[in-house]
Amino acid sequence: QVQLVESGGGLVQAGGSLRLSCAASGRTFTFSNYLMGWFRQAPGKEREFVAAISRSGGLTDYTDSVKGRFTISRDNAKNTVYLQMSSLKPEDTAVYYCAGDRASLVATMKRAHVLDYWGQGTQVTVSS
Repeated sequence: QVQLVESGGGLVQAGGSLRLSCAASGRTFTFSNYLMGWFRQAPGKEREFVAAISRSGGLTDYTDSVKGRFTISRDNAKNTVYLQMSSLKPEDTAVYYCAGDRASLVATMKRAHVLDYWGQGTQVTVSS
């Protein structure tokens, strides 16, 4: 009943930037009650955690490989979460997925295997 729709992916040169967006909607859904995060999956690799943000937006968490380069944010009035990606590297090439979960915390989302909702994914390709 809850739908997450990602946008903003594309092709970019190494060192460039992209901003991904994830818009949420659904019946009996309160966006601010959900921890939101981003995951990615590169060809031939397992899905990995990228970033998470608390319900109010005050706390964030990132995987080590993107710290200092990526910034997660959210606008609860617009039911949208963002991922600003800078200094992109070819290793960042992957399909990026938005996820939401009512029970998870920022500190535990990186280890979660089952989350409430997932988006369809958006492709990010970084060329050398």
